[in-house]
Amino acid sequence: MVKEIEKHSLDEREFELINILGDDLAINQRDLSRHMDLSLGTVNMLIRRLVTKGYIRIRQLNKRKVEYILTPKGFAEKTRKSIKYTLKTLNSIASVKESMKPIIIRLYEKGERNFFVLGESDLAFLVESVLRENGLNDYKISYLKELPQAELRGTLLICKENSENGPYNIKNRIDLVKELAQSNSFMLQDKQAMN
Repeated sequence: MVKEIEKHSLDEREFELINILGDDLAINQRDLSRHMDLSLGTVNMLIRRLVTKGYIRIRQLNKRKVEYILTPKGFAEKTRKSIKYTLKTLNSIASVKESMKPIIIRLYEKGERNFFVLGESDLAFLVESVLRENGLNDYKISYLKELPQAELRGTLLICKENSENGPYNIKNRIDLVKELAQSNSFMLQDKQAMN
């Protein structure tokens, strides 16, 4: 039974191909090859594999043009995988927030109310979410693309990679990317979210 499920499940490339075909039935193999950054032969093999597994059908429009159609099985698998991916992403976000929580709360409990968030990543926007969700108020957050020349008064939360060598005009700074990467609890929660 397990071998049967594995034989008919989609790998990452097949899933990517189904997603593209689900959005654009008129796309040809050459366009798929460029879009997926795969050789034309690999795309052809993936399409044949998906036809064999029953996820897509090919309809001949004329001598030179074909249309790829997702079967009901293909739509169902696309939906199932999309839901699984979405849940995995939500669990990962929750893990990041849970790992960030003690850092932010510790700063807040020490009296910090002025936060400068360096970076425009999703991680940067989770800082405020952690503050709000934990009932912390009377804080100020300033989002920075780059550091200003003037000295900053507050705590700098670095939310972008490769920023450790910057000329920081601030006494208190925490590299959240580095802190979260070193957090064992984050790694354990992320592994649990994947299962």
